[in-house]
Amino acid sequence: MQIAPSKTDTERLLLVSPELADVLSAIISRLRGPGGMVPLVAAYDVREKVWNPPMPLLFQRGIGSEHRAFTPTAIRKLLINALAATGLTNAEGEALSFSPHDFRRIFVTDAIMNGLPPHIAQVICGHKSIDTTIGYKAVYPAETIEAHRAFIARRRASRPGEEYRIPTEEEWDSFLSHFEKRKVSIGTCARAFGSPCIHEHACVRCSLLRPDPAQRSRLADIRDNLIARIAEAEREGWLGEVEGLQASLAGAQGKLD
Repeated sequence: MQIAPSKTDTERLLLVSPELADVLSAIISRLRGPGGMVPLVAAYDVREKVWNPPMPLLFQRGIGSEHRAFTPTAIRKLLINALAATGLTNAEGEALSFSPHDFRRIFVTDAIMNGLPPHIAQVICGHKSIDTTIGYKAVYPAETIEAHRAFIARRRASRPGEEYRIPTEEEWDSFLSHFEKRKVSIGTCARAFGSPCIHEHACVRCSLLRPDPAQRSRLADIRDNLIARIAEAEREGWLGEVEGLQASLAGAQGKLD
């Protein structure tokens, strides 16, 4: 089946379900002339601004003694009228409005949600890039939730069952206390549960510290104090102290930045 007008001259694959085959059969039966052939009609290509040669178009109708192709505008009007008759509305209560091209998007969304691989949908749609096909696919919040739940279920199935036992009161208290211990004067430590402090609680140096913006003045005081202590250490010749203080100063300045 040739789709006209088409954006490319490449051959496209059209999958026909039994329901669609029944509809196409009814259309063809209605159009067939005395000889059993679908009449050839010329259609105007609104994009190329030319008349196409006569073809057995399925979207045609008899007007008087001749057959004429449905124009894109006429098809849109028929679609709008059909939707209006259904009384269907969107989330805002407005009447639904579809374009013929929307049905390609609906088909791709429905097909992929029901398990059709995206690269197969790409071939069916005739897309050169799979990114175009993915762009056709609508993603709904419920679908996202269900996909995440399925992912968690698969992960749990691959893990040892003892990892999902109910924790003891001592284990639960230890877990909760971990988060209490992560709170420090200038922010929050983001280290994972069960992991030790790698900087021996020198938080100003640590990349895992998440500074609290409300404690900016405290950080500024720490930076100024470190500058004064570095000056004192250099004056007194405490070179070992200078190196450690400079590391802390770089950390404090980084947190302020």
